[in-house]
Amino acid sequence: MARKRIAVLVRDRQGEALRMSLGLLLLDDTVDVYVLDRALEQTEETGPHLEAMKEFEVKIYTNSGQGEGMERLSIGEAARRLLEYDHVVPY
Repeated sequence: MARKRIAVLVRDRQGEALRMSLGLLLLDDTVDVYVLDRALEQTEETGPHLEAMKEFEVKIYTNSGQGEGMERLSIGEAARRLLEYDHVVPY
């Protein structure tokens, strides 16, 4: 079976979105994370998820500030990239 490309859009429930993104990696698909419209909060919940994402080399993009290990994109560039994915999961 061909690997799917999945984009997860993170807005409000950041910890849950990051946890779900990690779970999608179990399917052996490519998962990229887009943090939109606000900075990613560093909490007890998001911290371990971000560490795991670094280990699995998950790409994280943002349009709101730049955090460690994140690539900054304009919202227009993010929208263009989303067209290339097999699945886009808003969270």
